[in-house]
Parts: sequence; structure tokens; C-alpha cells
Amino acid sequence: MIIVADENMPALDAMFGHLAEIRCYPGRAIGPEQVRDADILLVRSVTQVNQALIDAAKTLKFVGTATIGFDHIDVAALEARGIPWSNAPGCNAEAVGEYVLTALLTLAQRLSVSLEGKTLAVIGAGNTGSATARRAQALGMRVLLCDPPLQAAGDPRQFVSLEAALAEADIVSCHVPLIRDGEYPTWHLLDEARLTALKPDTWLVNACRGEVVDNQALLAVKQRRPDLKLILDVWEGEPSPMTALVEVTDIATPHIAGYSVEAKLRGNWMLLQVLAKQLDLGPVADFTQFVPTAEIASLRLSTPVNQSLLARVARLVYDIDSEDRRFRQWQTQAGGFDRQRKAHLNRREFLSLTVGHSGQAAPDLWSELGFNKER
Repeated sequence: MIIVADENMPALDAMFGHLAEIRCYPGRAIGPEQVRDADILLVRSVTQVNQALIDAAKTLKFVGTATIGFDHIDVAALEARGIPWSNAPGCNAEAVGEYVLTALLTLAQRLSVSLEGKTLAVIGAGNTGSATARRAQALGMRVLLCDPPLQAAGDPRQFVSLEAALAEADIVSCHVPLIRDGEYPTWHLLDEARLTALKPDTWLVNACRGEVVDNQALLAVKQRRPDLKLILDVWEGEPSPMTALVEVTDIATPHIAGYSVEAKLRGNWMLLQVLAKQLDLGPVADFTQFVPTAEIASLRLSTPVNQSLLARVARLVYDIDSEDRRFRQWQTQAGGFDRQRKAHLNRREFLSLTVGHSGQAAPDLWSELGFNKER
């Protein structure tokens, strides 16, 4: 049996090596030629599992994407062939929530403003949106949830319309899947009219899919509205985002909001569980067996907790400033976008760090934000 996989998927040998021969390629380079004799295909979001690729894979028996989203997979074509497939819902929710929190704390420190009391509109209240909302509430922010599909499905949480969310928000954070048609399309959900109508000094965060925000319109609005602040991890035209938009973005990163060590391992492990069930292999090894120990595993603090301290600790786990600088240096170089994604291998999640205080009880805030609180 042959497994073809994205080379950026960690621990492939440890998780899948006992099942088959593994052939690894850059995600964007996986095409018809690479999958001709593949039995299993394991990808992330940059591989287009389209009709041409599926037609070429004559022996394909399973496709897995170690990501929440699956808009890069032609599900109808797989189902027409009777090929089982799976995504990994929730695998990177904590990583995305922590990315947004770290970015907000970093931008707030640059601008010398407090996040407490600000209104955050979370557009898309699924796994990543909920993880973001929890952390924002822990910081004392007011959170508005907007998710018409979940609201229609009977989710008991309180929701507001998109128009109401955008009208009230100091910060807007996008967490929706990319849907081009149907009852709830999200392609260019934030178009020029909605972007123009944002309150003065609004911050816009996009950590879902680049096409959810009309990038041409965003650039035009930003040029007219320098008061708007942008935190963008995803871009239209990846891996070649608009250079002019990158230049006016306050924090810019190369689609790595969900790229923690734990998130990528968790995505792989979730696919392993599905595959083991498909092949009737019995239970798989516990997820924790695949997670390495963090370089900095504990931290003891002696100063009172404030926003500045939270920002410093968050950036100790994930240095988003350095990521932003590297992105600006590399993104105009050929292959720079994907090189930086590949180099982003060692970011850990907050839970890998145990936080305690000398001389005082550690506040619940640390665990609410996702850190491992010292007992």
C-alpha cells in the first residue's frame, strides 16, 4: 500500500509508517502524476484534490485532509467514485484562537490601547470562532457572535446579524468556511460596501480563507481609511498575495494561524483514527504519545497580571512579530510564501506552557486563555 502525503505533515512515519510506504511531496506539487499509484492521499489546504487528480488516482481508497476546511477537495468527485474521505474538524481551533489573541495583544501594545471593554464581532462561531471568543471574554472583551447557519440549526447561543455585528464591533474576526453558493455564501462576505461601513478605528482579522474578504476592495478602503487596522493571515491569490495589501497590513502572516505543532499532529491523528476504522486496525496510539516536550515548559512570574505581561507571555510561546517581519521579507521572493510556511514548524500551543506565580495564587485567567495553570 502507498500513502502520498504533504511533506509539511509531521510525524507521518510515526503515525502511518507501519501501514504503508509513504511518499512525501510539497503540498502544491501533489498532482495527477504523484497520485497515479496511491492508495491513500493525505493533504493539507494547499493541495487541490480536483477532478483531474482524482481521475488519475486509479487505486485511490481514501483521502484525508488534516484541516478543518475542505473547500480544496472535490467531494462530489470522490463520492462519485465511492472513495471515502475525511477532514479534521476542530484540530486547529485552539491554535487559531491563540493566534488571534496573540495578534490582538501585540497590536494593542503597539498602539498603547486596552482591549478590555472593546467589542469583538466573531463572524463564524464554529470551532475556531468559539476558541477565539472564549479568550476574548477572558480578557474582558464584549463578544458578539454572528453565524446564521448555526443560528438556523438551533444553536442555543445568542447571535446577531452580520450587519449588527459590523455596526457595533471595534474588532471583527472572521472564522467562516469558504462557501461560494447556496443559502449562506461566504465568498467576498466582506465586500467594499461592508468594509466601507466599518466604524472608525476598527480592527479587521482574517484567519479563515482569503476569499472571505474582497482583497481588492480591502486595499481600496484601507487607502481611503488609514484608521482601519488589519491583521491578515490568509489572502486571495495565495501563494502570491497582493504586495500592496501586505504593505498596508499591520500584522501579516502566511496562512499559519492554525499551524501549531499540536494542531498539525492532532489533524494527522484524527485522520489516523478514521483510517484505522476503515481498515479495521483496532485502536490507535494515544495522541499524547506523538507530542514532543516544549523547549520552555514552565514559567513562574512575580509581577501582577496586566495586558502587557499577557502579551509578553503569549509571544514567548509564539513570536508573531518575527513571523510578520519574515513574511514581509520573503513574500515577494519566488516561493517565499510556501518556504515560510514550511519553516513554521515549532510553534507550540499555550497548553504546552505551565504558568505559576511566586507568592500568590495563579489567577484563573491563565487557564481561561489556554495556558496550563500551575496547581
